[in-house]
Amino acid sequence: MKVLLGIGGSDDSIRALERAVDRAAETGDDLTVAILRNPATDADPEAIESRARSVLDEAGVTASIQHLEGDPGSRLVDLAEREGFDRIVLGGGETSPMGKIKLGSIAEFVLLNSHVSVTLIR
Repeated sequence: MKVLLGIGGSDDSIRALERAVDRAAETGDDLTVAILRNPATDADPEAIESRARSVLDEAGVTASIQHLEGDPGSRLVDLAEREGFDRIVLGGGETSPMGKIKLGSIAEFVLLNSHVSVTLIR
């Protein structure tokens, strides 16, 4: 499966990175990591890439890493559709005290606009 993982430096996206890399190690998924500028974090894209490379190396997984500039949600959806990915993987989503899921703006945009299947890792 050709998988596109979007990460922006939040704790949720790092958790998604770790789980997606574990899955790729088990299944042989063709993984691409897209580093996004998440307006909700102050994470440096170079630091995010360093963390991603560390997780990939530790698991023995080879993956392409790309930096996406511009609106993160639309750039991620565009890349997934243009390059024929089977799935987009994102971290995010918290459960409110009322039991409803709250999504960040990037995850919400991707879920609502992607024609590619989306997996949300919480």
